Amino acid sequence: MAHAFGAPAGERIPDGLNQPDLAGPEVRRAKEDLAACFRMAARHGLEEGICNHFSAMVPGYDDLFLVNPYGYAFAELTASKLLVCDFHGNVVSGEGQPEATAFYIHARLHKRIPRARVAFHTHMPYATALSMTEGDPLIFAGQTSLKFYGRTAFDRNYNGLALDEREGDRIADSVGEADIVFMKNHGVMVLGPTIAEAWDDLYYLERAAEVQVLALSTGRAVLPVDPAIAEAAYRQMREGDPESARLHLASIRRRLDREEPDYAA
Repeated sequence: MAHAFGAPAGERIPDGLNQPDLAGPEVRRAKEDLAACFRMAARHGLEEGICNHFSAMVPGYDDLFLVNPYGYAFAELTASKLLVCDFHGNVVSGEGQPEATAFYIHARLHKRIPRARVAFHTHMPYATALSMTEGDPLIFAGQTSLKFYGRTAFDRNYNGLALDEREGDRIADSVGEADIVFMKNHGVMVLGPTIAEAWDDLYYLERAAEVQVLALSTGRAVLPVDPAIAEAAYRQMREGDPESARLHLASIRRRLDREEPDYAA
């Protein structure tokens, strides 16, 4: 299902004048954080073969983003394997090319939605299962799901693979003000201001979806939380989200430093 990507000919590669060094410590930290997310996503079974992709804008840039190269499973990725790409499809730094749908979805999202500094796209099983069912995906019946109350959108118009800019633009236009996009018959997209916050949302979204699928499997009615209480709980959770996300990612990196230290290579 993955497709190789070929960049359009004749596009300009940014010269980087008056911009941070792509080999500098801030960029290196972002690569390591992103590599840690790939590794932990693999441990949790959140990826699908070589078909899913995470991206993050390069610190100090508004026109360059980090993304995984085509042909690697999440468990294989390291900080040094990640690509730096521009919005024209040029690989500015790194070896290889992005997967085609990774480029057309992520480049258009980052360009058209500047607040989306990070974009994680997966076909993770429980959230994807909910994207295939009738009605809105999340019922907001479990406490974990309330983290996403009022933050979701549902792209109901599955249109095949994203192999051109028009489909990337269509997906970007479906986002609105949401942070979480359920993509009908496809998967999910998680958008965030930081790598840590995108990871935190991705992880807890799948946990919320898993619990909902289990509840539905009982055959008994799943009862949503009263909207006023759901809204209040959402606000309580969001107050501490950035710091909680930072600590969540730090805990992942400590585990990986002990168990899979090559992620940071």
